[in-house]
Amino acid sequence: MERVLADIAAEREAQHAVHGVQQHLPDGTGPRWAGLADSARRECDRAAAAGRLTWRHILFEEVAEALAESDPIRLRRELVQVAAVGAQWLQAIDNRGVPAAAEGNRRGRHR
Repeated sequence: MERVLADIAAEREAQHAVHGVQQHLPDGTGPRWAGLADSARRECDRAAAAGRLTWRHILFEEVAEALAESDPIRLRRELVQVAAVGAQWLQAIDNRGVPAAAEGNRRGRHR
């Protein structure tokens, strides 16, 4: 976990160096994305029932749920879940023995 969190912190520092402080309002989330969240939940449930659940299913469901949330407290809770699933997926990759990307391989274009 320590390696994953250090990598995330380093990426945030790189983003800050490239883009500076980011303050985007509105968040761009809300009820108009509820159908996407429902669809992602159903797909995740179907995949789990069929024994073919992937990290993509889980992360996409969490992202879609965050997109559908307009209340800032609930949105924050959903984004924590997104981050936690992302961190868990990173740990799973690390547990496979995949080396971390070299610092020079950072694209730096993501905000």
